[in-house]
Amino acid sequence: MPTMSDVVVEISDLHVVRGGTPVLAGLDLTLDQGVVGLLGPSGCGKSTLLRSLVGVQEVRSGSVTVFGLPAGSPGLRTRVGYVTQSASVYDDLSVAENLRFFADVLGAGPEATARAVDLVELGDQRDQVVGRLSGGQRSRVSLAVALLQAPDLLVLDEPTVGLDPVLRRDLWGLFHRLADAGACVLVSSHVMDEAERCDRLLLMRAGQIIADGTPAEIKARTGTTDIESAFLSLVQS
Repeated sequence: MPTMSDVVVEISDLHVVRGGTPVLAGLDLTLDQGVVGLLGPSGCGKSTLLRSLVGVQEVRSGSVTVFGLPAGSPGLRTRVGYVTQSASVYDDLSVAENLRFFADVLGAGPEATARAVDLVELGDQRDQVVGRLSGGQRSRVSLAVALLQAPDLLVLDEPTVGLDPVLRRDLWGLFHRLADAGACVLVSSHVMDEAERCDRLLLMRAGQIIADGTPAEIKARTGTTDIESAFLSLVQS
């Protein structure tokens, strides 16, 4: 377990109800630096958990703190980056125009926009209108916006859905470079084969974390050779 000085996120007894239905019920979780995968089937509560973590989800009870502050606090604005499942950029602006706009909002300088474009490898498309880009390229523009402030915590909701294998590999390489530089990168996915790319893995089902450890630890615990089999073993046990 991380020491208190290492803790990035601390969630205690978190309860979230949506539409009268409990989505998260008494969830506890602590995160520190590294690439953490949050894997589980669609509808299990992954997005609700991520929204709670960045402070945009109404919670029934419990606490969510990030770097010692309540989630969503103004003091976290420059320390947390969040990428939703849908690209959250303007289709009628170019890549560069989107980044300049969000950089102005965030108070980031021109060097930050250049760095973000380079990180997501969109230099050749910087003058392209976003609405004319592929789905994978649009997702990378959203990621570039989240990287403008070089966040200490990067929260990514299904960032690799629909991407080709080469781009998925490249993005996971980027996530690890960010973690190696000291960030906590939390990546949600329902693609079980991405589990092996994580330093730490959280398996989620029906609003509960049913396994927490390295991929190797979870496979050893369940006596399986892959994470999908491990997940099925945990569900059926």
